[in-house]
Amino acid sequence: MGAMSAVRYRVSMSRPHTHLFEVEALFPACSDVLTVALPVWTPGSYLVREYARHLQELTASTTDGEPLPCTRADKRSFSVAAGERPVRLRYRVYANELTVRTSHLDGSHGYFNGATLFLYAEALRGREHRVTVDAPEGWQTFCALERQGQELVAGDYDELVDSPFEVGPHSPLRFNAGGIPHEVVLWGEPPLDRDRLASDLSKVCEAEAALFGGLPMRRYLFLVYFTDKGRGGLEHHCSTSLLFPRSTIASPKGWEDFLALAAHEYFHLWNVKRIRPKALVPLDYSTESYTSLLWAFEGITSYYDNLLVRRASLMSPSRYLTRLGESMSALQATPGRKAQSLSEASMVAWIKHYRPDENTPNSAISYYLKGEVVALLLDLTIRKATSNQKSLDDLMRLLWQRYGDGRGVPEDGVEAAAEEVTGEDLAPFFDRALRSTSELDCSIFAHVGLEARLRVRESANDKGGSPPRLKPAEIRPRGWLGILTRGSATVATVLDGSPAQEAGLYAEDEVVALDGYKVDGSALLSRCEERKPGETVRVTAFRRDRLIELPVCLGQKPADAVYLARVERPTDEQKAAYQAWLGAPFDEAGEQRAA
Repeated sequence: MGAMSAVRYRVSMSRPHTHLFEVEALFPACSDVLTVALPVWTPGSYLVREYARHLQELTASTTDGEPLPCTRADKRSFSVAAGERPVRLRYRVYANELTVRTSHLDGSHGYFNGATLFLYAEALRGREHRVTVDAPEGWQTFCALERQGQELVAGDYDELVDSPFEVGPHSPLRFNAGGIPHEVVLWGEPPLDRDRLASDLSKVCEAEAALFGGLPMRRYLFLVYFTDKGRGGLEHHCSTSLLFPRSTIASPKGWEDFLALAAHEYFHLWNVKRIRPKALVPLDYSTESYTSLLWAFEGITSYYDNLLVRRASLMSPSRYLTRLGESMSALQATPGRKAQSLSEASMVAWIKHYRPDENTPNSAISYYLKGEVVALLLDLTIRKATSNQKSLDDLMRLLWQRYGDGRGVPEDGVEAAAEEVTGEDLAPFFDRALRSTSELDCSIFAHVGLEARLRVRESANDKGGSPPRLKPAEIRPRGWLGILTRGSATVATVLDGSPAQEAGLYAEDEVVALDGYKVDGSALLSRCEERKPGETVRVTAFRRDRLIELPVCLGQKPADAVYLARVERPTDEQKAAYQAWLGAPFDEAGEQRAA
């Protein structure tokens, strides 16, 4: 069907300070009653977000201006008595939430995700959808969709929803990678070197193109938002939106974090956007869609984000191993790993991952975090099984070859492909890693001459990943309360099995003193660590508006910080395997050595 049968939208923002997008939608004639709706979620973010709550003042008419009856059918849907005529809808959408999953309009820019803004008709979903943006003077429109005159053109509604818009007075960066033009739009006045940003991003993109043998799109758009807080990204078919804290981008670690975030979303060009779970084919915007495979689509991607920055020579081998150790430490410090399997975490993402509460660390595990560690172990398992002739790269290329057309990966597809790559029965590995709550087997690190070691965290800011700084003679048992705090000294979580739980300290208790002396969050934990395990301390706190005092017998601080150490006498085979894995000599693994 041609452009005449397309669904058309005009998006205006005449009063940006109201945070209201003004939308006019024209639907071609298709039925006596036209039913339109707004999605309840957006692809890649598995939570029902009820976008229709921000839609207001909807009216319907014919193209000649004759009013048409329009009634609400449910929380997200409307019925229009069209009489088999084209229908024009006018409405406004409130947009004052700057995240990668929502929309935001103010005096500096307009950003919108299609799921939040564009009503759709299921009967017309496969038609072309065309958008015209009426931008304020001096503002430009940036989107990965193809432009035809004043219109941005999507082949269907799915492509439209998968193509976020940014409108503002921006000067974009441009570079080529893999023979494809890339554009970077920045918002938030970041303190960064624009030339370095373009150079480093191009190296990361080239590394990913090399893995898959080329890029699957004709152009790519990075939309980057630097804010005072928050971090995240959302993948799209030919673009991504990234949110990153402005204050950290200038630091070496912050730069690494940003490049890893960009690498993660870019990897989704293949893993999620084209290699996708069959359970999400076709997309259902009205309700949840369940799959046990999010560990593979997000966890494998999380494994590759740092690895690809390393392959782009933008992260040293020792820094890479440190960051792996930090991820493993975060997993080790989460009691929920003993309560929820990785497959279960994938299935209940809709009610767990995006809705954390004070008990989440005790009851759940992130499929990003544990999925990353499982992907790491799977990579090393494939390398060992094939004498370093194959790796997780080969598994991803096989999935790309077999499912890259969007048909969808069946629930057992990743495991079957891994066994095809190795020629071995990997059921024991996957049963343990995905479907049980048993501790992961990290002995496979020996294949690359490394060993996973545990130690006690040495401060509240110790994220693991590195060997102990203290000398053996300086290491002593530390007292442990067993809580996570936020703000001044409010209890965010009471860890399962902890002394605090046994003593009756609750989440939301506001701790004000320890043994009669005022404390904040960091002082509370550090002073407990100065005491010996078995000593009793007096915790004074407000529970709602009542002052309470609890005696707590301190436990021993657990050894939950993980670091990867080199074995003392590596074999030539281990050195070669390490080199094949990280593309660097084994001697560059850093000074970390296994005892």
